Amino acid sequence: MAVDQYETEIDVRLRDVDFMGHVNNAVYATYLEEAREAYFADVLGVSLTDVETVLVSLSIEYDRPIEADENVTIALEVSELGTSSVPMTYEVRADGETAATARTVQVLVDPETGDSRPLPSEWRSRIESSRSA
Repeated sequence: MAVDQYETEIDVRLRDVDFMGHVNNAVYATYLEEAREAYFADVLGVSLTDVETVLVSLSIEYDRPIEADENVTIALEVSELGTSSVPMTYEVRADGETAATARTVQVLVDPETGDSRPLPSEWRSRIESSRSA
């Protein structure tokens, strides 16, 4: 998977490492969340803490362990948009090598009803602009 639209670096913390000396598999989901937060801030100009989105889907395929001393980068891409959803594909890289690939779907919801609501046109424009950059 060649994902190169947006990249962010992730710090491997001591608490991320399991008794075998690698990043615990469950921590990868947190790394994806950190990358999503950075993407929303940098591309959409909003914080995930300030918008009503929910994660409705998460899948991760592990290719190799991440060692405690490796540099981790998350590359992500939004190649398509739904009416209310932002599907993202990811490549988790450790020292430049693919450690995992993943996919998530975030859905924008109405805070009063809990129902999905359409993505703002500004988000669509910014995502489209970031793709062509």
